[in-house]
Amino acid sequence: MTVTSTQIQLVNRPTGWPEPKDFSTVTVEYGDLAAGQVRVANEFISVDPYMRGRMIDTRSYIPPFQLDETMTGGAVGRVVATTVDDLPVGTLVSHMLGWRDVTQADAGEFRALPEPPTGAASSIYLGVLGMTGLTAYVGLLTIASMQPGDTVFISGAAGAVGTAAAQIARLKGAHRVIGSAGSAEKVALLTDRYGYDAAFNYKDGPVRRQLRDAAPDGIDVYFDNVGGDHLEAALDSFNDGGRAALCGAIAQYNATSRTPGPSNMANIITRGLTLRGFTIGNHFDQAGEFNREMSGWFADGKIVHDETVVTGIDNAVDAFVGLMRGENTGKMVVRTS
Repeated sequence: MTVTSTQIQLVNRPTGWPEPKDFSTVTVEYGDLAAGQVRVANEFISVDPYMRGRMIDTRSYIPPFQLDETMTGGAVGRVVATTVDDLPVGTLVSHMLGWRDVTQADAGEFRALPEPPTGAASSIYLGVLGMTGLTAYVGLLTIASMQPGDTVFISGAAGAVGTAAAQIARLKGAHRVIGSAGSAEKVALLTDRYGYDAAFNYKDGPVRRQLRDAAPDGIDVYFDNVGGDHLEAALDSFNDGGRAALCGAIAQYNATSRTPGPSNMANIITRGLTLRGFTIGNHFDQAGEFNREMSGWFADGKIVHDETVVTGIDNAVDAFVGLMRGENTGKMVVRTS
């Protein structure tokens, strides 16, 4: 049986902010399944900041998107046709064949998932119970070695990773959790919903000053999703022996000129700081521990999460650009079905 899949392809490598002309919506025909293949109707696809880096042809930890080929990324969906006994029709699966509403591939591309917890959509496996949550968990506990009693600063605090990291910090005994975001509404959400002790709008003034005001006794851990002036502010506020997990640098992803770096790098030496970058693909060995702990917290009502949902595969590019402009609260996903 032939089916039609709507897919998004990259046709130009963006300079600065991505624009609609950099992408194309195409239809692809899938024929009958070959032995060992399954067909999946996606329910949600993920759009993530790291995808901006894949739109340029440069050295990175993951190959760039190829022009005139369908982009990839995290997705969850259900098996609608199968030749594989272990993945019967109706099975919920996760995979990396996003940016399309239907996909067809070898069974090894898909991982079966349990049904989502009561009241949650399957997109939760793209968020706090998926790679987003794992990124927050690994960055905070393994990369930055957060300890009970630490004061933690998180930039990009209202995003998917930031909201998860704050709650994990709380559950692991942080003394104080501080976040930055880009609007008064998000700042209020951080303290009212996500357990931040203090938060500030980085647009209201120098981040360095605002962080000092929010953390007069300094910080011990910095979870960096932004880079630039936020990293500089953290270097200014670190206590001796401070640790940073460098997860993202969204401040420079769409820059057309060199982003100024911190002016106080000498603090790394004088205060004995540790700054460590990471990508989650090198830490999947911790997925089992994370799944057990996060699933338990979620079941006990100790984790809250929000999603910004854009409907329709045709609107995936708008969702991605909106994510880059900070229009999301929590995880940004595209509902494809």
